[in-house]
Amino acid sequence: MKLESKGFITILTGLYSFQDCIHFLASVRKFHREPIIILIDRVPQILYPLLQVFGNVILKPAPSHENPVLASRQAKLALYGESVFDKTIYMDCDICLLSPIDEVFDYLDEVDLLVTEDVQPAIAKAANLLRVKQDILSTLQSVGLPLNENSIQYNGGFIAFTKSSKNYEFFQNFQKYFEIVVAHQNVLLLKDQGAFAAAVESVKPKMKTLSPVYNYLDKWKDVYAATDKPIKVMHCTYPYRPQYAKNVTRSLFTRIVDRTAKIFLPNQINNPWRLK
Repeated sequence: MKLESKGFITILTGLYSFQDCIHFLASVRKFHREPIIILIDRVPQILYPLLQVFGNVILKPAPSHENPVLASRQAKLALYGESVFDKTIYMDCDICLLSPIDEVFDYLDEVDLLVTEDVQPAIAKAANLLRVKQDILSTLQSVGLPLNENSIQYNGGFIAFTKSSKNYEFFQNFQKYFEIVVAHQNVLLLKDQGAFAAAVESVKPKMKTLSPVYNYLDKWKDVYAATDKPIKVMHCTYPYRPQYAKNVTRSLFTRIVDRTAKIFLPNQINNPWRLK
């Protein structure tokens, strides 16, 4: 099959993120016309037209699991295989574009992989990956993740990649190390950053780290160094969506969705899978 040159991909597993995904699509369509793939699971088909109203939206089944959080992690591992583009920009569906990001596609002419650092980039300090209070790095190493004191925790909410043999190898390793994370749920939380960092260490793809303006977690804005550059990609993080992100996607359609969502859709705050 011939690959299309470029496009976007996101993940929607379960109804908890449905409202976020509507706003995600609205924000991308405000600035871009490229196709958008949604890896989707556990969303009633009667709701599919609400996603497809934005045009050029491709719905593909995500790996299915009763735990929508685990399903979303497994879908992230499948991004390389599910993308039909030479150049792919993946974003979590709780992201809102605040401006065009055409230059990200251009950056992929030079590198295989584009990433952004987490708000806590040092893996050795990444307490968010562990269920237990013990030394972080040695715990991650003890389960088989090839990490060291210089390893970086990247935020998986924004990943851009090309179709290349190096990235095929990278995503194979990402899956291998995530299976280690799943197998050690007694000490590790169900997150993908440790496995992603391990894949970076083992494969060493040609990559570029973008500035936080491409994955800006407004909830944690006090952690970032001051920047005079405009934020391009706002990562809202459930359930926090600042007003200026809402303003970008505000339309009659999204207002109707938001009002009916309060009645019919489950709230992210009450998502029991977030606690597992």
